[in-house]
Amino acid sequence: MPLETGKPLLKVVLTDVNAKVVQAWQAAFADTPEVEIHEGSILTRRVDAWVSPTNSRGLMDGGVDAVIKRHLGAGIQLRVQRAIRDQFGGSLPVGSAVCVPSGATNPKFLISTPTMEQSAQNVSETLNVALACAAAFQAVHVRNAESPGSIRSVALVGLGAATGRVPARVCANLMWTGYTLFNDHHFTDYDELRQTIHAQLHDIDSQPEDVRVRIEPPTRTRG
Repeated sequence: MPLETGKPLLKVVLTDVNAKVVQAWQAAFADTPEVEIHEGSILTRRVDAWVSPTNSRGLMDGGVDAVIKRHLGAGIQLRVQRAIRDQFGGSLPVGSAVCVPSGATNPKFLISTPTMEQSAQNVSETLNVALACAAAFQAVHVRNAESPGSIRSVALVGLGAATGRVPARVCANLMWTGYTLFNDHHFTDYDELRQTIHAQLHDIDSQPEDVRVRIEPPTRTRG
């Protein structure tokens, strides 16, 4: 996906074991054929980075986080929490992310982005999925700015769709929004990213779920 902001070409893969999430992605991302969509475990995707939805403390004790920790080993949580401590003072705000070496050849990196502050928190009435999705791509951009070409492919699951209890259609629309906003805007830091998303979507989180699932993500604009 060539980006006018100068971001490098990036292969994006969406994968989840939940068929409803996959179907919702296929609808939400219908106009973005460059994004690959698969039904299945993220553990099967061979990419440079996996994105794992986490909590603000980086406790990988549930959901996809726990699956990835079992696969990569307990050391991955230590690296995530060390990065959170060093970069964010020990608490990772929703709408930010850390990228750490995985210790494996596949993937080379793990990106942890919080969809919730605490473990097993219901975030179905928030914009956290859009914030987390955009933050994950920002983390790719930051890593590649520090070391060009480090991450050329990334895989994401349905952020917030399991532990966070976000309905599949809402999850898919908000992930599309986070993906699109990041592609269409250049964010200097995570604070600007959060401010932009809240400004773009300020009226959605006040709507009931049956209305919100029908709200289309913002129209793309090119500067």
